[in-house]
Amino acid sequence: MQGKQVLLTGGTGGLGLGVALAVLERGGWLTIPYIEQREVERFKSHLSPAQWTRVRLVEANLTDEGSVENLVASMERVDVLIHLVGGFSMGPTAQYSYADWQHNFELNLSTTFLVSKHCLARMLPQNYGRIVTVGSRGAVEPAAQLAAYSAAKAGVVAFTRAIAAETKGTGITANTVLPSIIDTPANRAAMGEQNASKWVTPASLAEVICFLASEAAADVSGAAVPVYGGS
Repeated sequence: MQGKQVLLTGGTGGLGLGVALAVLERGGWLTIPYIEQREVERFKSHLSPAQWTRVRLVEANLTDEGSVENLVASMERVDVLIHLVGGFSMGPTAQYSYADWQHNFELNLSTTFLVSKHCLARMLPQNYGRIVTVGSRGAVEPAAQLAAYSAAKAGVVAFTRAIAAETKGTGITANTVLPSIIDTPANRAAMGEQNASKWVTPASLAEVICFLASEAAADVSGAAVPVYGGS
């Protein structure tokens, strides 16, 4: 990934930091959107001064198409999109609100569409690009009380595979990873730490993501790669 221009969404989060460090170690340059300034300060505290010189942070709302279009247009070149933004909420379907259902799809699927659409518009003329999205184990093994999240992530998988089909014969690939529970501070706070040893670490998942985002993965497109750890 030496010298590649990488758009990393969700880069200031728990998984995002692991992926950001892995991209920087491989020589990539990062553009990372953010919403709150405190996210920037927390992220910056984990980087060395040398690493920080290869990072741009841009305030952007990924649920707004105009904001996404401006974000992508601000990049000199778009070689790689790594889309980590997402989230989930739980509840039995019979009591689940339509507003929460819509929020799951907006956060997980609509953001994937918007960033992929505008990055593809930059990648196609240069005949090169890597798109890596994050699905979920729940996309292929739906769980009780996660109907909205599972359905939205299944949409991410289908959408990514559709991009792979559209870009056959170009230098563009599109793949998705399917993690189980990721070992982040937020997940430990929400679910406790008793099973954390079986979860996938951000560093481990970052290795898979960075391979799919690299030139070495030129022959891999349309894949949905399970990354389940010990669970």
